[in-house]
Amino acid sequence: MDSSTSALTDADISRIIEMAWEDRTPFEAIELSYGLTEPQVIQLMRQQMKASSFRMWRARVSGRKTKHVAKRGFGVGRHVCPTQRNR
Repeated sequence: MDSSTSALTDADISRIIEMAWEDRTPFEAIELSYGLTEPQVIQLMRQQMKASSFRMWRARVSGRKTKHVAKRGFGVGRHVCPTQRNR
């Protein structure tokens, strides 16, 4: 690990991996929360995951618009189901 990832706790690493797997969590959110750039997240994922899981993840996020704020066609926010709204 490089110096930026060596200070991370196991809980931080677990949360970063979880965020990286989420479709709607952009890399920029990970950078804001943990200070890791997209290449650093990719390196962390490569180190922490089995090779087959890493390849599956990379295929999943490569080119995905929702993983990059600049490519998103919608505002950052949360979807609320109409049945969950306060009445």
